[in-house]
Amino acid sequence: MDTQRRTLLAALATAPLAVQANLAPPPEVGSELPGARLLGSGRLTFLGLHVYDARLWTADEFAADRFDRHALALELQYGRTLYGRLIAERSLEEMKRQGGFSEEQGERWLASMKQTFPDVNKGDRITGVQRPGESTRIFVNGSLRGELRDAEFTRRFFGIWLAPQTSEPRLRQSLLGPALARS
Repeated sequence: MDTQRRTLLAALATAPLAVQANLAPPPEVGSELPGARLLGSGRLTFLGLHVYDARLWTADEFAADRFDRHALALELQYGRTLYGRLIAERSLEEMKRQGGFSEEQGERWLASMKQTFPDVNKGDRITGVQRPGESTRIFVNGSLRGELRDAEFTRRFFGIWLAPQTSEPRLRQSLLGPALARS
């Protein structure tokens, strides 16, 4: 990604939604979800450190209370270096917040995420595309990295950010704000 786009995206992460609504989706979102628009964005910090900026891309008919039934894309642009295996482990921990699943499922999901999630550096983007009831497609800096074909995984993975049980309710509000008001 070029420096101009990174600078623009960083500035837009804190811009009013009216300004963000005019932002064009990244190429992978445009090809996977034609007509998708930015619904909301927010920043995740931990102990004051910038972890990533998140942007949620959806179609106009998106409903927050049924997020798992809509095609959507969640774009994360990292603010620091992180190891892929740690991203996978933390993702599984967050998925557990939505209720139990079998140990076998968890082990299978963790192995798939460890294989799919790369180490990231500041400025890298991971975009997850939800194909409801079907799969999660993972793009890294615009290139397809893998697809996890498991409907339950897909629902729980995007639930990390979008389910009411999220550990980051303010980020959820920033991503879903306009859609929460309609729900």
